[in-house]
Amino acid sequence: MLDRRSFLSLAAAGISVTALVGCGGSPAATDSTSEPADNAEAAGTGAVDTGKLIVGFDSSYPPYGYVGDDGEYTGFDLELAQEVAARNDWEVQLEPIDWDAKDTLLDSGAINCIWNGFTMEGREEDYTFSEPYMLNGQVIVVRADSGIASFDDLAGRAVITQVDSAAYNVLAGEDATQAELAATFASLETIGDYNTAFMQLESGAVDAVACDLSISAYQLAAKPDAYVQLDEFLSEEHYAVGFKKGDDATAEAVNESLRAMDEDGFVAELCEKYGEDGISYDNWCLE
Repeated sequence: MLDRRSFLSLAAAGISVTALVGCGGSPAATDSTSEPADNAEAAGTGAVDTGKLIVGFDSSYPPYGYVGDDGEYTGFDLELAQEVAARNDWEVQLEPIDWDAKDTLLDSGAINCIWNGFTMEGREEDYTFSEPYMLNGQVIVVRADSGIASFDDLAGRAVITQVDSAAYNVLAGEDATQAELAATFASLETIGDYNTAFMQLESGAVDAVACDLSISAYQLAAKPDAYVQLDEFLSEEHYAVGFKKGDDATAEAVNESLRAMDEDGFVAELCEKYGEDGISYDNWCLE
């Protein structure tokens, strides 16, 4: 699919989609019915087993998951999840969560997937993932009148990002080069959601927001004269759906449904619906 589209609509850098390594081990030779430990742990909690897709999402993460003008939960990822559930005859439950508690909720069965602009890179050992479906990157956004034009200009500045976000992980040491960059900041602060982070930026309480490319696109679309995205990328990555380790059956069912939704045009239409919010079909990468 990538051969008929450009890379990220907001960047010129290239990226290749890497294949996911399957989770779980091999059954014991003496018992053909035994399951890998990870699969046994996840058995009974996934949507394939229960007939119910319980979607954990951050309700302050537009355009992927948020509260719409009508007071209902909506967003690009939530609509994808609802359509996948419908095509598999699953009930769907949209469960807004404290993002910092997502692992506890997934382990307990309170949710059985995380579907909300969820970056897979660096988390592959912690979850069973669907195949990646959207290209993404981590970027820096500043006020248009800040005078900040490059990473070098961030020295001595206050930068904020969401707690436990991909941007925080990159800056806090996951990437040695970007950790060196973060060391030049006056501070690297975290906050519960990006809407509040951008309020802090607009008020002048901080100098920059480190966030997903999609969040940047959404904020710039809403206030094109207020913010500027720096040209350099902190990292480049992918979004995928996260499941409890071992829930391979649900992950594969979701993969198959997403492929079918792309083939019949549902995905392209949904991207167009959220186009003004920064979603682009050019960034869809699941073949």
